Amino acid sequence: MDHLDTLAVHAGRADFASLGVHTPPLDLSSTYPLPDVERGGDSYEALATGGTPIPGGSHVYARLWNPTVSRFEEALATLEAAEASVAFASGMAALTAAILSHTVSIGRPHVVAVRPLYGGSDHLLASGLLGTQATFCGPDEVGASLRPETGLVIVETPANPTLELVDIAAVVAQANDVPVLVDNTFATPVLQQPLAHGATMSLHSATKYLGGHGDVVGGVIACGSECAAALRRVRAITGSILHPLAAYLLHRGLPTLPLRMRAQQETAAQIARRLTGDDAIAEVFYPGLHGDPMGLLTRQQHGTGAMVSLRLRGGYDAAARVAASTRLFTHAVSLGGVDSLIQHPAALTHRPVAPEARPDADILRLSIGLEHVDDLFDDLTQALALTRDGKPTATTVH
Repeated sequence: MDHLDTLAVHAGRADFASLGVHTPPLDLSSTYPLPDVERGGDSYEALATGGTPIPGGSHVYARLWNPTVSRFEEALATLEAAEASVAFASGMAALTAAILSHTVSIGRPHVVAVRPLYGGSDHLLASGLLGTQATFCGPDEVGASLRPETGLVIVETPANPTLELVDIAAVVAQANDVPVLVDNTFATPVLQQPLAHGATMSLHSATKYLGGHGDVVGGVIACGSECAAALRRVRAITGSILHPLAAYLLHRGLPTLPLRMRAQQETAAQIARRLTGDDAIAEVFYPGLHGDPMGLLTRQQHGTGAMVSLRLRGGYDAAARVAASTRLFTHAVSLGGVDSLIQHPAALTHRPVAPEARPDADILRLSIGLEHVDDLFDDLTQALALTRDGKPTATTVH
């Protein structure tokens, strides 16, 4: 059973027959019975320090362990070809745990981060809130940015929002023995498995494609077993475990992930091609649209994804007008759902980013959903037409 479509359906269900169930069981317990004081204490110690439940023990408390969450983690690890995964209350909670477990807690408080990144990730690193120092660089500058106290390298590919592809293996080679975290949210395990290219951790905002329906917030990191133990320890201390209802929804959605991703990708590719050459658009950002000079679409990312970004000739005013004028595209942040979204990164998701690293104000980001390609194209065409009438729309983003 090695085809991803089959794995997506069956992963995380090994105990269903013994439980007598056919769908993921939802355990909403906040606390669990203890067999006796000694085994209860041993269970608590094991889970609070990042371990897994001991035989004959207890889950103790939902902040430490939940079986519904554990089944989703098993499923995601299977799709990422990882030893384990650890699920969190949000993508940012997952990133926070990765940073804490690999930097300040082990006396290596420096992080190297390859820009561009998701705005929330960039903001967290730049803030120094977690007691870390960050050096931001390009993908070819990782090695030169390392310090003796560097504990982690962070990269996102495809990059948010301009969709540049980063060579994971090349970054890993530059990082030497420093762990590398790859934000794999845009690609999903359907298109890319970072651990196969040497990365230490593959992070997802599970809110996006893994959930796929805009009704759940979560994060998850696929990694090796030792790394997972370190992440679970931070999760237990900070109380950032994924809620079991969210885990249930995410696990339920995984069987359709390959189908959704491929269908949305096909529509996105057509949208990108059709919009190329439109006189209202200065540039279309989409992997492979202008070739694949590094060969990453064959040896690393097996597909082009379902995100498209546009640079408007009319600058910010035109971008703001298009975002406010679509009828099928919902003007909202987030991405990866079955319905299409449009948003302005500089004003929204990347607003906290330093001005020199913030996306240009003439860029819009599209998350392509499952609507028919002709309907989406017609919607964008009518919105773009409004930018040609010469009417002012809004003030400039600062």
